[in-house]
Amino acid sequence: MDRSAAGQAGVQVGEQPPLPRNRFVLRDEKQDLIGELQVIRANYEDTFVDIGRSYGLGFDELVDANPGVDPWLPGAGTLIVLPTRYVLPDAPRQGVVLNIAAKRLFYYPPPDAAGESVVWTYPIGIGRAGWATPTGSTTVISRARDPVWYVPASIRAEYAAQGNPIARQVPPGPDNPLGRYVLGLGMPGYLIHGTNKPAGVGMRVSHGCVRLFPEDIEHLYQAVDLGVPVQIVNQPFLIGWDRGALYLEAHPPLEEDDRPWPELTERAVFAALERFPDAALKSDSQQLQQIAAAQAGFPVSVLKDHPDMDETVQQARRVKNIVTYEWMAGDTPGEPASAGKP
Repeated sequence: MDRSAAGQAGVQVGEQPPLPRNRFVLRDEKQDLIGELQVIRANYEDTFVDIGRSYGLGFDELVDANPGVDPWLPGAGTLIVLPTRYVLPDAPRQGVVLNIAAKRLFYYPPPDAAGESVVWTYPIGIGRAGWATPTGSTTVISRARDPVWYVPASIRAEYAAQGNPIARQVPPGPDNPLGRYVLGLGMPGYLIHGTNKPAGVGMRVSHGCVRLFPEDIEHLYQAVDLGVPVQIVNQPFLIGWDRGALYLEAHPPLEEDDRPWPELTERAVFAALERFPDAALKSDSQQLQQIAAAQAGFPVSVLKDHPDMDETVQQARRVKNIVTYEWMAGDTPGEPASAGKP
């Protein structure tokens, strides 16, 4: 299946303003999906690093949603799917929720004075194989601006083995891989922080810590107080209801995750349908298998006679290309973040 070809053939002609990058209003406490799938037309110089930074997406999210497209040179006029519709993780909707399989953070602040509830969501970089970001429940126990990086002995040993010794401390500044803001977690040694290599956001590049774009960690740092709960989950396959339809969002499981996700997901879909009072709703097993196998990272309905993956892309919101390079001064677009950073 060539989803890029499907998009070329069927996307609406009119270009609309893009959705907000990060903030979504929650209609009620039972809402499972936020956002909307979008499509842009790439300019010649665009890369997935540039597109992701401009639309609040990580590198791997764009790769998964656009199979067959060169992430470093998509080509002028190529239609790019922006996977900006999300199934919320199956976790308490309070504080910070990190879904490491989706490489995405969700922040649920308390309702405002008018009772409105929102969720903020950001792409994240996570621990690479062998340095996996742990799962579990914790809290924010510290906050720091312009931090000093105290380099762990294990990382100093790794640098030394590569013939690139590193000092015990790295002061604040452009060479500090923690960026300008850090949230310390109750899990010893693990942080949520910025980065001096934004190109790596959305990939498995760290030694277990969680990285955000500089502008995203700045907002999160300002919003989150000490004691805020943090839940870290590993949910590559997510299901949720939206306006009477059941959706599946599938991501590639982390390489060390050997759980039988397609089988578990099929059971979960059947269980969700059995709980729904409308007995006329039936899943389409072929469509379910297609979504689970493609692992494109955006929600598609699993119900019979509902749009399949190609039709979902064809019906996506066609939006203007707002890719900008002004905020990337000092970054290295097109170059993945180097290993050996926190």
